[in-house]
Amino acid sequence: MSDVLAGWERDSFTAAGLTHDWYRRGSGPAVIVVHELPGITPRVVAFADELVAAGMTVAMPDLVGRAGQAPSRGALAASLAKICISREFSTWAVGHTSPVVAWLRALGTALHREIGGVGIGAVGMCFSGGFALAMMVDDTMVAPVLSQPSLPLPVGAARSADLGLSPDDRLQVARRAADGCGVLALRYRDDRAVGTRFDTLTELLGDAVETVELDSRRSSDHSVLTEQRNEAAVARVVEFLRQRLGIA
Repeated sequence: MSDVLAGWERDSFTAAGLTHDWYRRGSGPAVIVVHELPGITPRVVAFADELVAAGMTVAMPDLVGRAGQAPSRGALAASLAKICISREFSTWAVGHTSPVVAWLRALGTALHREIGGVGIGAVGMCFSGGFALAMMVDDTMVAPVLSQPSLPLPVGAARSADLGLSPDDRLQVARRAADGCGVLALRYRDDRAVGTRFDTLTELLGDAVETVELDSRRSSDHSVLTEQRNEAAVARVVEFLRQRLGIA
């Protein structure tokens, strides 16, 4: 295990026909932090450690890449290739929920059953950004955070606007939002990977979604919470999670 993961407990979880390792640390309400590409990098761990310090039990699923590895072009290419060919991720399809979301929902249910509280939160980033939204199908999800959601890959207008939800899940997410489940979404304005999804989010969720759109400093700005970290955005995520999860 990488030194950056010292203090994190690793376990394995099987559900929906899938098995993945995951890392756990902290106490308090549960928050699932789903990493971006190329994987659980040191800065993903650093962000997760901040949530632990803010009073949360954090679970980090290990979906692709090598946990603890610093980002590199080679690691990014390998991880992108994996999600493009894996049946767990709906990389290209429009109007589909990625199969791995069923695994994430099951992990969230297990954590909430163990820990209790008003519900759980989730933070998705990049290819996993929309996963937090799809987890809203379960009533236990009360604090979904979408950071630079990038699937399906934004090739063409339809994919650029798609939220990675099946028609049934889309209806359920809209229902939850109408019933009061708030959503936080963050992006850099010039990030092409996000496409026009924020327009779709607003159309679907109305006032239930809070969008944070940041001025880009460089054309490559993408990872709001990690590699191109924005301090104010990170603070808002922590505040949102604490408020929604009832942390005093």
